[in-house]
Amino acid sequence: MNLITISGPPSSGKTSVILKTIAALHQRGLTVGVVKFDCLYTDDDVLYKKAGIPVKKGLSGSLCPDHYFVSNIEEVVQWGRKQELDVLITESAGLCNRCSPYIKDIKSVCVIDNLSGINTPKKIGPMLKSADIVVITKGDIVSQAEREVFASKVHSVNPKAIIMHINGLTGQGAFELSTLLYDEKEDVETVKGKELRFSMPSALCSYCLGERRIGEDYQMGNVRKMKLGEEDD
Repeated sequence: MNLITISGPPSSGKTSVILKTIAALHQRGLTVGVVKFDCLYTDDDVLYKKAGIPVKKGLSGSLCPDHYFVSNIEEVVQWGRKQELDVLITESAGLCNRCSPYIKDIKSVCVIDNLSGINTPKKIGPMLKSADIVVITKGDIVSQAEREVFASKVHSVNPKAIIMHINGLTGQGAFELSTLLYDEKEDVETVKGKELRFSMPSALCSYCLGERRIGEDYQMGNVRKMKLGEEDD
């Protein structure tokens, strides 16, 4: 079984890209399943079920979705093996742009859209910088010049990644992505002992534990303060 991790900012077109890519994988006779990670709500699992794709979803609730992902990924892999899948895709949204759900030796894809702003690639951390493949969506809405400038910004942040343009509506480019994802020599039996490519976002403070009151008297644990002192003349 191949394991693929796909992440990206919310509403960047991840689910559309995955659906079109799975359609291309199905044409090769491969069985594909999806596990969707999100925070409070998602109905993407309905779209996958309509397409006849085995799917599970997990909602992290009050927890960081990245920590929720890494705490459940081994069980997800074993579910995929029980389903006898050829390819298992995990999908998660990078809500704070500091997310790092990629695992060493496991293919990773970051989906980002052309409409998010020219400087957005610089604002996204390990989710973009450590990806193997970067998929840029919604390129049909902007000009060719804007597509090229945005792609160059992505390349400056992650020069090692393969950068692709995919249209989530028409599926243009999805077949090319499908050829990069599946490797018949690869077989992931477990992810126990494997390492994340980058450390998770760190926070353990009083607000993590449910505190609502504001002020230094109520702040404990991992707290970082801004430097707001007057600058020297």
